[in-house]
Amino acid sequence: MSAATEQDRTSLDSQTLRADRLAQLRAAMARHGIDAVIVPSSDPHLSEYLPGHWKGREWLSGFTGSVGTFIATAKFAGVWTDGRYFTQADTELAGTEIALMKIPGAASQLHVDWLAANLAAGQTAAVDARVLGLAGARLLADALQARGIVLRTDLDLLDDVWTERPALPADAVFEHLPPFATVTRADKLQSTRAAMEAHGAGFHFVSTLDDIAYLFNLRGADVSFNPVFLAHALIGRGDATLFVGDGKVPAEVRARLEADDVHLAPYENAVHALEALPEGATLLLDPRRVTAGMRASVASGVNVVEAINPTTFAKSRKLDSEAVNVRATMEQDGAALCEFFAALEPLLADANRSAINEVDIDTRITAARARRPNFVSASFSTIAGFNSNGAIMHYRAEAATCATIEGDGLLLIDSGGQYLGGTTDITRVIPVGTPSADQRRDYTLVLKGLIALSSAHFPRGTRAPLLDAIARAPIWAAGIDYGHGTGHGVGYFLNVHEGPQTISPAVPPDQHTAMEPGMITSIEPGIYRPGRWGIRIENLVLNVAANKTEFGEYLAFETLTLCPIDTRCLDRSLLRPDEIVWLNDYHATVRARLTPHVEGAAFEWLMLRTEAI
Repeated sequence: MSAATEQDRTSLDSQTLRADRLAQLRAAMARHGIDAVIVPSSDPHLSEYLPGHWKGREWLSGFTGSVGTFIATAKFAGVWTDGRYFTQADTELAGTEIALMKIPGAASQLHVDWLAANLAAGQTAAVDARVLGLAGARLLADALQARGIVLRTDLDLLDDVWTERPALPADAVFEHLPPFATVTRADKLQSTRAAMEAHGAGFHFVSTLDDIAYLFNLRGADVSFNPVFLAHALIGRGDATLFVGDGKVPAEVRARLEADDVHLAPYENAVHALEALPEGATLLLDPRRVTAGMRASVASGVNVVEAINPTTFAKSRKLDSEAVNVRATMEQDGAALCEFFAALEPLLADANRSAINEVDIDTRITAARARRPNFVSASFSTIAGFNSNGAIMHYRAEAATCATIEGDGLLLIDSGGQYLGGTTDITRVIPVGTPSADQRRDYTLVLKGLIALSSAHFPRGTRAPLLDAIARAPIWAAGIDYGHGTGHGVGYFLNVHEGPQTISPAVPPDQHTAMEPGMITSIEPGIYRPGRWGIRIENLVLNVAANKTEFGEYLAFETLTLCPIDTRCLDRSLLRPDEIVWLNDYHATVRARLTPHVEGAAFEWLMLRTEAI
């Protein structure tokens, strides 16, 4: 059987499987009197990357993107997702009855509008409140109630139909220790309690996994690529309780937690702890970072103060001691990339380069990082897309369907690593063969966007979404745009996507998105031409003090990422003199910082790719 025939057969089998699952779901809906079921891409911690137990939307639809909402009625099924995933969703939903419903961004609530418009008064919609964010649940309830539609939040219909649903992960928790953890657990708890006191709260409940990992100086492996573990936390004025699976915390770690007045309780007991809070107590919780199910568990006599988790701000503002570790991590990551590219480029130049495919890229780049000190894991699934696959913004190569890298074109590689001293995320595009004039133009426009924002100075407290247009301006000037945000926050050996700051037009510029010193954010403009090529260039930057004038404090970006930007794809005529200076200065810094960490072919590659233009 040919590879194409096998691929077609696999696709047909997948379509049949999804049709069967949808039929089972509709049967369960009928049994419970449900007219529409909503399955968000979420878990009880509102995580971006989910343990298998909560990948219900993917299990039902076959769409594997990290953002999407699945809705099914008796006669309709659809997935709502944003522009990063349109091409991918078109491919993965092909041949099924499941429709792609396009939304402008991850925060869109268009699926709520659809439900309100397509259900009749008296009909019932269902969603599991345990995985539905509180803010989204309120919006959904208001919209449906206004149309006389009943909303049930006490059902998880997946339990009716998903007979082989994965169990919760059981990986062990470990401590993040000095010199990488530069603030003690006791000091972080003290700072959190000071913030609680400012709100008049005697208790604070936290569900978001990166906040918990940060606060307790603990890490885990329950979620792919993010070093976190499943837990809830309840912090009181004198002690704290960590609700975590039995056996996940080693005895020696448990003892050190107890020394800091942090007690362990079973994971499932978090609900009961909220139910048992004393009448008249005041509880601080974050409505954007807790589920409707957890909020509903709070005892009725408890006063609830809604405000952002104090740890969300604290972990986003990296300390000088943490920035030192991040810079050292960037040097190691950059050296690994030098070794990777030095080995890859001769293979791509060889006449027999058909032996290299997109999956090989992931294997090779992860192996290069794994040879570096303090490496733990990849920080996300490597995106290696050649030509048309590069236009799929969150493409993931699979062994059965990946492209072979042959002929002329562009290879986009978006990858990152988790190290004890920081988290990396970088995108580079390299030419295979000879890039066309159109490819050079697109590449240069993307670089101009990167340089524009990287060079910006802005008032401290500027709302991060407002910076987005600076990177887009050179691309807009050519009548081109891209369908994703320009930048996301990045954690410190934590989630590769971290709030509260996001440089994106799809995010409201509220006070929580204010740019403050110490924040690490990506800058990643792009151009994508479906069916042809995709280009994205990405660096991580650190907010640093620029100057202080009569108009206030100003911030600038320190570029943290250290890896050459391929100049073979440039149309030099499109660059202004100051942009050329920026690129040459960046390459001079990359050369100086990485030279001590590489040798042999990697050293020679670094020298070649950092030559001034």
